Amino acid sequence: MFTKAKQFIPGGVNSPVRAFTRVGGIPRFIDMAQGAFLYDLEGKEYIDHVLSWGPMILGHCHHAVVDAVIRQAHTGMSYGAPTEAEVLMAELICSAVSSVDTVRFVNSGTEAAMSVIRLARAFTGRDLVVKFQGCYHGHVDALLVKAGSGALTFGVADTSGVPEVIAATTAVLEYNDINGFERFMNEHGGKVAAVIVEPVAGNMGVVLPQAGFLEMLREQTSSHGALLVFDEVITGFRFCFGGYQDLVGIRPDLTCLGKIIGGGMPVGAFGGRADIMKMLAPEGPVYQAGTLSGNPLAMAAGLATLTVLRESDPYEGLALSMDRLMGSFRSGSEKAGIPLTVNQTGSMAGIFFQQGPVERFDDVMASNTKRYARFFHAMLDQGVYLAPSPFEALFISTAHTAEVLEKTAASAHKAFLMLSGQV
Repeated sequence: MFTKAKQFIPGGVNSPVRAFTRVGGIPRFIDMAQGAFLYDLEGKEYIDHVLSWGPMILGHCHHAVVDAVIRQAHTGMSYGAPTEAEVLMAELICSAVSSVDTVRFVNSGTEAAMSVIRLARAFTGRDLVVKFQGCYHGHVDALLVKAGSGALTFGVADTSGVPEVIAATTAVLEYNDINGFERFMNEHGGKVAAVIVEPVAGNMGVVLPQAGFLEMLREQTSSHGALLVFDEVITGFRFCFGGYQDLVGIRPDLTCLGKIIGGGMPVGAFGGRADIMKMLAPEGPVYQAGTLSGNPLAMAAGLATLTVLRESDPYEGLALSMDRLMGSFRSGSEKAGIPLTVNQTGSMAGIFFQQGPVERFDDVMASNTKRYARFFHAMLDQGVYLAPSPFEALFISTAHTAEVLEKTAASAHKAFLMLSGQV
């Protein structure tokens, strides 16, 4: 199937990481999923710890979500007109995420990030955007950049096809570098429209914010008249019924959402302060639109997912389950003599084959990626599906029972022994 796919799809995939380039081998083509499990075209079962890169917090094919989508499909899949579901979904998000007064739905996290940058530039009358190395905000031209040669330099394109003039409107700084950010803002703060950050970095493995980092971003952006944007596409509704911002008590000006709020359907959203959001057309001069924005199927799946999360409040149980699983990973690696660092918060974790803390981008890059690739295949051969990249997060869902997680743990212990040559 992969050979056939490469004849008709560039690289054989519709998102690069799916091609197994980082880990080697042939990607598994998935036929179906249920609960905590994936099933490939050959019928092999895998415990799924990718969960569609985060959205499936209730597991696959949760009955409430499936029933909601089926009901909606019978009454229409797209209208190109307003629906009640959009209003109910917007009301639910605004009540759950403390900083969001109003919200606009789009079709992906990329669209959300693209839209908040345009909105921030219009609101502030400035052009410069600040992001952090290792944080990913979709394939937006202005955000698909990397750091230049110096510690505090403007961005250079991280991909072909992005003009230098566009990349130069973005400054790329180091995540968790409080002093570096303060120096940059002291020099350039008057030009900055927005600072966009993943409050928990989930696209370079999982890197947690150091004490005071997010608070400093809020203080510095406010004092220089710039907007603070939290990209909560991954973290939104992952740790509590709301955003990570609600856990730490920091109120950004704008927030990007996606993944969980769509229950597995393509969706994105951005929202924030009413005085900023009212600049969007048709109320204001900032144009943004989408034929399928607020799609009825996506709204049905999202409403069902968020309703289950609100009513069941599974977050403490999920965190405890992930604590136990990552504790097992640590003990297994120690017994095998394999250096391992685990970064974990709630039901989201990152594993790095190295010793010492992983707190910044350079720490992530020091991880042994070849060892991760061997670990990935050792787990895959045992029926455990991890991210086919050493720089992505590991997730669990409410469908990952104690029995399922015990199997993952046992597979990991064996995989660590294989890496050490003891099996």
